[in-house]
Amino acid sequence: MRCRPVGIWGTCGGVLWVAVIACAVQAAPPEDATSSTVKPAVARVSVAEARQRAELMHHIYVATLDAMHHHYFHANKSVLPARAMEDVFADVARATNLKARWIAVNTQAMSVEHEPATEFEKKAAAELAKGNPEHAIVEGGYYRRAGSVLLSGGCIGCHTGNSATAAAVPRYAGLVISILVREE
Repeated sequence: MRCRPVGIWGTCGGVLWVAVIACAVQAAPPEDATSSTVKPAVARVSVAEARQRAELMHHIYVATLDAMHHHYFHANKSVLPARAMEDVFADVARATNLKARWIAVNTQAMSVEHEPATEFEKKAAAELAKGNPEHAIVEGGYYRRAGSVLLSGGCIGCHTGNSATAAAVPRYAGLVISILVREE
């Protein structure tokens, strides 16, 4: 992986941090039961699964840092956070063979590459547009999951073609993740 100086994300890109951090929280051991804050139950995982999750999260965090270094802290050279994340997708795919890509759901695709291409992606976009948080299948040796990414702030203006910061109907993009599996 390449190393570049650190930068800061805009409003759209921060959404993926939540997904990555949620994965870390899921793998963390539960806090003391006497805590005054009620926390959801966290399932313990095997050491082997914890090792795999830690390795995956390491790749994700390093790839994210790498993309931030490359795209931010350069005068007049910043790019949209979602575009910078495509570099993260590519770095993680090279290191782990996990695939990820954006799809348009109920707004204008910002790139022809973001149009839902497969039958799964078209079905996923329809389900996410209805407000379902995810759509998943196992096919062709892959577990495929499309999760909704709520568009807000500056994302809405570009995706809807106006400068509105809020929409009457929630607007979504989709994040499709494909992982090789042994079909059982």
